[in-house]
Amino acid sequence: MVNSASGPPPLLMSNADRVRAVLPRAAVTERTEDDDLGELLEKAARSALEAGGSLGVCGGDGTIRRAAEVAMRHDLPLAVFPGGTRNHFAHDLGFESVEDTATAVRAGRAATVDVARHTDPLTGEHVPFLNTFSIGSYPDLVRIRERWSRRVGSWPAGVLAAVHVLRTCTPVDVEINGRPRSVWLLFAGNCRYSSWGPAPVRRGDLSDGLLDVRIVDGGPFARTRMLGAALTGVLTGSPVYSVAAVPRLRVRVPGTGVHLAYDGEVAPAPGELVLDKVRGGLVVYRA
Repeated sequence: MVNSASGPPPLLMSNADRVRAVLPRAAVTERTEDDDLGELLEKAARSALEAGGSLGVCGGDGTIRRAAEVAMRHDLPLAVFPGGTRNHFAHDLGFESVEDTATAVRAGRAATVDVARHTDPLTGEHVPFLNTFSIGSYPDLVRIRERWSRRVGSWPAGVLAAVHVLRTCTPVDVEINGRPRSVWLLFAGNCRYSSWGPAPVRRGDLSDGLLDVRIVDGGPFARTRMLGAALTGVLTGSPVYSVAAVPRLRVRVPGTGVHLAYDGEVAPAPGELVLDKVRGGLVVYRA
């Protein structure tokens, strides 16, 4: 299933045609903005089960997350083809292009990886995520800085993004494992990231059973330190920045109007949620 609505427009050949070229026996379906992504993934999964095959998906991290959820439900291997703007999960699998994934599929190289999830204890609903989960305003700062850097350069974009976010946002009051905290950011990554900073981007091990937790507190002088992080991209060593690797985390959000983000999707935060892992919950092709 190729999500043609993901990522930048193709320069020469569409992603669907690229998949057909490198895997001519694959059944390829294209999704446009008018199609229901969930319905197409379910249909593709049923076809894969009938054919004794795998579920393949080409798109951004949000599309990949949805496909992983369907693959786990149907007990199918997942082939991830990078086709979005950033492709964090595909890159951590070792895939930089559609052709890279096709090589792994033809060779039958696969492994199990962890899937993180956040759960509302009241409803019992599990929402999986493959990359990152966050509450707070710092992800907005990073996203705005990256978007503006293409226009004005990284240093001016950092200043503009910091001024915009820090002028309009306030820290969020939460309870983390029963401890009240005021935070600019609560970040949880699916497995430990090798890079530093409040919003790391690469992982070496996708099956370590841990959540990579990063917290930026909203204490005294936090706005000044956040501005410094926007300029340098570094918060390591700051007294407002803490790191931990844990298998489980319980979070309460006493206030209203708070949102959470996971793998590029945004949703209202419930009053309480639990973050944990499904160890080896997904079979994927790997480089």
